[in-house]
Amino acid sequence: LTEQDLQRALRHQSTDNKRLGEVLIDMKMLSPTAMLNALARHLNIKACHLRHGLIDPQVARLLSREEAARLKALPLFKVGDVLTVAMAEPQSLRKIDQLARLTGCKINPVIGLENNIVEFQEKYLGEQVDIDSFLVNLTDTNVEVVENEKVEDEPSHELGRMVEGSPVINLVNLAILTAIRDGASDIHVEPTKKSTLIRYRIDGHLRELMTTPPGMHAAVVSRIKVIGKMDIAERRLPQEGRVHVVAEGREIDLRVSSMPTLLGEKIVIRILDRASLNISLDKLGLHGRQLETFRRIIARPHGIVLVTGPTGSGKTTTLYSMLDLLSTPEKNIVTIEDPVEYQLDGINQIQVNDAIGFSFARALRSILRQDPDVIMVGEIRDEDTARVAIQAALTGHLVLSTLHTNNAPGAFARLADMGIEPYLLASAFNGVIAQRLARTICKHCRASYYPPESALRDAGWEDRSNQVFTKGEGCKQCHDSGYRGRIGIYEILEVNEELRREAHDLSDEARLMQAARKHGWRPLRDEGLSLVENGVSTLEEVLRVTHSESEARTRAETNHTAPEPVGA
Repeated sequence: LTEQDLQRALRHQSTDNKRLGEVLIDMKMLSPTAMLNALARHLNIKACHLRHGLIDPQVARLLSREEAARLKALPLFKVGDVLTVAMAEPQSLRKIDQLARLTGCKINPVIGLENNIVEFQEKYLGEQVDIDSFLVNLTDTNVEVVENEKVEDEPSHELGRMVEGSPVINLVNLAILTAIRDGASDIHVEPTKKSTLIRYRIDGHLRELMTTPPGMHAAVVSRIKVIGKMDIAERRLPQEGRVHVVAEGREIDLRVSSMPTLLGEKIVIRILDRASLNISLDKLGLHGRQLETFRRIIARPHGIVLVTGPTGSGKTTTLYSMLDLLSTPEKNIVTIEDPVEYQLDGINQIQVNDAIGFSFARALRSILRQDPDVIMVGEIRDEDTARVAIQAALTGHLVLSTLHTNNAPGAFARLADMGIEPYLLASAFNGVIAQRLARTICKHCRASYYPPESALRDAGWEDRSNQVFTKGEGCKQCHDSGYRGRIGIYEILEVNEELRREAHDLSDEARLMQAARKHGWRPLRDEGLSLVENGVSTLEEVLRVTHSESEARTRAETNHTAPEPVGA
């Protein structure tokens, strides 16, 4: 900033009646970020770049909208009795004292840009919506709930008719429409002491959508139950329902689940968008050596391929990708699922029903008499299902299934814990795929940064402290999170003759990991760090969703030598 620039800015300030900093930003002589950092250095106070993940919605409401606007402040989060507040004027001791009196907390002020604070005040402290006046005008003709002609007993309605009349009906439709348009996977409707909190999950993280006025919770829950053909009079027991919708030309299934809590019933709606189901291999994020190994282990005519990982890590999508690759007119493919999430053309899909005794194991035994070539079992939950699946693999069938383990080598130890003999594991398996989903950096707000030293240390990258990495700063397209979309991180362990000879007992996880390393196996953490190096995801995100190899080895050794619990 030259002396000439400063003089020009001062002349503008005299006519615009604005602060000098605002004038410099308006004239593009200084970026908002640079301005904020300069003010923070001058005042010796921390700078705050506001984003959704930084703000606790309940804490933000410690101030009314009028109080926050008058003080040019927004409460962010609270630790003990210390309240961190973003302020446009943190140097004002009078305003800090007023904040302390209004909130009853010790104030930790941080500086933020005034227009940024005002923007988030609108989002978190906006006037309470007058549901009757606002929602009565909601008439979205792009969404309707239609009759499902393919599946029996699935309730259907027409949203166009629901919109007329009750504001509660309109509120429920608004929540569903917004979640679908924003690409959410789940909608959470939760009771609080004073209102109903509606949140939705995007890219694996929950975000607040809206808060309803007091007294509406029972009506909102009843409306959702009506749509899902659930018993609105039953509030003491969990229930499940399902409804089929068409939104803007896309077919979408909604799975509804209710659960009684102390403050009332909580509802979760799972959104199953058929158009968003990317089951082609190029959409999974598999490339090069991993893609070759993936194709090789499912190309064998018989054996077991397991996909492991926690709930929500994309295991079902990976299984569907395998089925899509294997599906040909010459093959009889049968799936056993609980529940059937997506309908696949050319594949026989069966849904288990434990209430009538139709379990995974029982369905699997019946399928073996149906001349199958490929069998997909949604999940191996017990020894009975595991034994039938292994028997099917040893008698000439290709079996695909899932298991909950932390990594690929741990799948064998888990099955051994169920009671499966090690020699059966060695004979039956083609391979195991462990996976996680990591959020990808938003392409609209990519920026360079230096990760914290603790993150570099956890990654084993202490020597890269001067290296520039990439992250998202947060924008409207990514809901100020810095991330948009997710990609799979895969750890593929191929079971071949060399590995069987070297590992001897596949259920010995520590020894198996050591042998697998010699044959090119890379753990999840290493595969994830490749995404960081290529600017696809951030170091913090990969560290969040993966474990280091040393942690995995420690767990394996602990599990292998753990004594029997007393009374077991």
